[in-house]
Order: sequence, then C-alpha cells, then structure tokens
Amino acid sequence: MSARDDARVLWQAALAAGDPAPLVRRHLAAVDARRVLVLGCGKASGAMARAAEETLGERIADGFVVVKDGYTVPLARVRLAEAGHPVPDARGLAASARLLELARGAGEADLVLFLVSGGGSALTPAPAPPVTLAEKREVTRLLLAAGATIAELNAVRKHLSRFKGGQLARAARPASVLTLALSDVIGDPLDVIASGPTAPDPTTFRDALDVLEARGLGARAPASVRERLEAGRRGALEETPKPGDRVFERVENVVVGNNALVTDAALAAAGRLGYRAELLTRALEGEARHVARDLVARARRLPPRACLIAGGETTVTVRGRGRGGRCQELALAAALELTSGEPLTLLAAGTDGTDGPTDAAGAIVDAGTVGRARAAGADPWRALDDNDAHTLLAASGDLLVTGPTNTNLLDLYLVLRD
Repeated sequence: MSARDDARVLWQAALAAGDPAPLVRRHLAAVDARRVLVLGCGKASGAMARAAEETLGERIADGFVVVKDGYTVPLARVRLAEAGHPVPDARGLAASARLLELARGAGEADLVLFLVSGGGSALTPAPAPPVTLAEKREVTRLLLAAGATIAELNAVRKHLSRFKGGQLARAARPASVLTLALSDVIGDPLDVIASGPTAPDPTTFRDALDVLEARGLGARAPASVRERLEAGRRGALEETPKPGDRVFERVENVVVGNNALVTDAALAAAGRLGYRAELLTRALEGEARHVARDLVARARRLPPRACLIAGGETTVTVRGRGRGGRCQELALAAALELTSGEPLTLLAAGTDGTDGPTDAAGAIVDAGTVGRARAAGADPWRALDDNDAHTLLAASGDLLVTGPTNTNLLDLYLVLRD
C-alpha cells in the first residue's frame, strides 16, 4: 500500500475508537433510576441517545436531542431535531427552548441524562435579552473570523445565553443530573465542552468583554451584546452559576471519551503497519499555517518508515474570501512546504467529519499536491492567501470526505515518512 493508503487505515482506526456507543453503554450500566429524561446537544448526541435507548429501554420517559444537519440516527423513544452549525439558526433556538422546558419539568425523583458533544454550543443558542438570535449569530461569525479559540468563543456565548454555563442544571433542579460528555476540547474542561450547560462556569461577564477587546471586536459587536455584557459586569444581571453553587449538589459530569482514544488507536494501527510511531501531543494548537510548517520540519527529522501523530485543534484567522477549514488550511500550508519527491504524506482531519463550512473532514497531501493543483489551473499560494484551501485541494484531488461520523473528538494529524 502507498503512504496515502496507510494514512487512511490509521484514520479509520481512529474513528472506530471514537464510536460513542460503547462509551455511553459502559457508563449507564449502573444507572438504577426508574424514570429518565434524555436530553442532548451536539454532533454525536444522536448516536449517544441511541446507545442510551439500547441500555435503558422503557425507563426513558421522554427525551429530546439536537444535532447538526446530517448527523441523524434512528431513535425510538427520544425525539431528534437538526439545527444550524457553526452558525446558530432559528431551529437551534426552538431546540434549546424545548430542552429547557423538559429540564424544568423534571421531578426530584427523576434522572436527567444529558448527552453532550462538540457542536452543542452553536446548536443551542438561547439568546438572553436584549440580544436577538441574529445578533448572537453575528457575534459568533465575528469571533470565528477573528480566529477566536473555542474557550474564548464559549466565554462570550455563555454570557449571552439562557442555557449555557450551568444554566441547564439550574433549570433541572431538584432532579438528579448525569451528564456524559464527548470532549472536543483540549484538556477536557467541562465548562467549555458545548459551553458547559450543566457545569460550573468560572468565566464572568468581564471575561467575555475582554475576549471581544482582545479580538478587536469591542466596537464591531452588536450594541445589544455590549449592553448585556456591560450590565453583567456592573452586577445588574445574575451571573452564571459558579463552582460551589447549590445548583450542582445533585449533578455529576463525566467525560466518557476524548482525543486520547483516537490518537492511541492511530498509534496502534501505525505499529501494526510497521511504522515507528511517535505521539507529538494531544494538545496541538496555534495558527494552522504556522503549525503546518512545524509539523513538516519535525517529520523531516524522522527516520524512514516512521509516523508522527498529534491531536488537538488549530485556528485560522480569516483574511480572504475563500472556503476551507483549519485542517484543510493546515494541509495546504504543509503541501507548500514540501519539495518535489520528498517522502512525506500528511493527513489533517476533524473526527466529526466536518472541517469548516465544507463537506470535507480535511485532506491528505504529499509532495505531488502542489503540482497536481497547478496542472488543474489552480494557484496554491493565492489559495492560501485567500483562505481557499477547499477549492485548491478539490482541484488537486486531496480532500478527505467522510460524511458525518457521529463522533467528535478534536482533530487528528498524521505525518508519515516512507
């Protein structure tokens, strides 16, 4: 097999390890509640709800989950809705209202099982007055374009929401709450995964304002957003519940899967294929094009038949008008670093099957990528300058398209040296 084929084998092994079904079933085996309400949000929440149905059966009295468009699964007892991601839409507004309604209706003897994964924040906008959905959508767009990290994005969204930052737990009280989370965040902070609807929120209104200023959006954010954040900073609005709040007395939050599952599976698969595999990090961050240069430089120092593996999530500061995502931009930048005939192959892909607002999970590139693109009439450097990696990599035939994977455990980066 070629190095490109090997990269695909490692990718498929990683996705298989990230299947949420066995992870959920394992943590529900000891649940003894007689009446369970299943709530959920995120790209994997449908698959997680199916596993809950298989385990809990008729004890599920009601349920509702919201997923990104295309991430549907057949469910028997839990209702499923689709909504917009990464930009929130009216369907997400309706979904968050339904989740809050069900939570408020839970009784003291009930168990609220909350199934959460990456994407859950955008899927449950629930804007707090005076902010409208359109205004919250605009500040989300501005933050994404400015290269905000997921932690920065969520610090703002939690303080513009009636759902996030522990507020779902507040709505469910006095019921018991068990949250099972698939982490798409480096370090697995429960308050950041989907903006922590059932987790204590250590961030404040002041922190949210600081994010806007740091990203140059203080004067560009909608007036209602600034008005709400300023009112909260002054103490005129109730803060999100903090660590130690009585809201969390009957709440248990458990991370059932994270990026270690996929990187460990890739390491094992690489070994089976005869590669000397090295884990660089599970916390890869930074501007995608800069990270690409570092990965290529490190891979050049590898011996033959070796593989460098990393997990994490980079960012892209959007300056152009093209289409792409962080993994595609990283892959394109890496391809531009490679010289003709260099024996390196790089895969960069999101484990959720979606990279940016495109239909690709990422890309697999090698020393021939730039030549293939130019032969197709594309200009690789111009594409990088215009943040148009998707168009370029489509022309070179290097996109990795999987469709929805029904999991979400950060991104996977592989560099194979023949």
